[in-house]
Amino acid sequence: MKPSPVPEHEHRIVLQVVQPGLLGLMDGSVSTLAPLFAAAGLTGNPHSAFLVGMAAALGAALSMGLAEALSDDGKLSGRGHPMLRGSVTGIGTFLGGTFHTLPFLIPHLGLALGLASTVVVLELLAIAWIRYRYMRSPLGATVVQVLVGGGLVFLVGLTLGRLGPG
Repeated sequence: MKPSPVPEHEHRIVLQVVQPGLLGLMDGSVSTLAPLFAAAGLTGNPHSAFLVGMAAALGAALSMGLAEALSDDGKLSGRGHPMLRGSVTGIGTFLGGTFHTLPFLIPHLGLALGLASTVVVLELLAIAWIRYRYMRSPLGATVVQVLVGGGLVFLVGLTLGRLGPG
């Protein structure tokens, strides 16, 4: 069964705002996991992990925002103004990398890790829902894809965090 056609204004919003924002959320949520959890494991210090997480979130936001803005002027593809897409991607990346970093403001490492892990799962489920809602991806498949991908990166961070001194 073919999905119903998308109205032009909704199609434009998906191309110019939702897709760049989703790209940012996914990258921010996933790419910052490994350094954040590795730093927590290596240092045993929630404050140090917080600083690494914020550095990763800010660095990824700048990188992804610039990459999106410079990748396409939007004229040929119809994806809209590059500064809008780059800004949306950068903000999405920053938010995606920040939410699971904030628990490391808690001075107790075990509590911070537990809370951050819960936040990661909620972030990944939100990403799956956005993919389902706006990109019309099958909900079950998108939940599995997002959770497996995020879980693998999460495990990389935990594993490398345990290989350090200690």
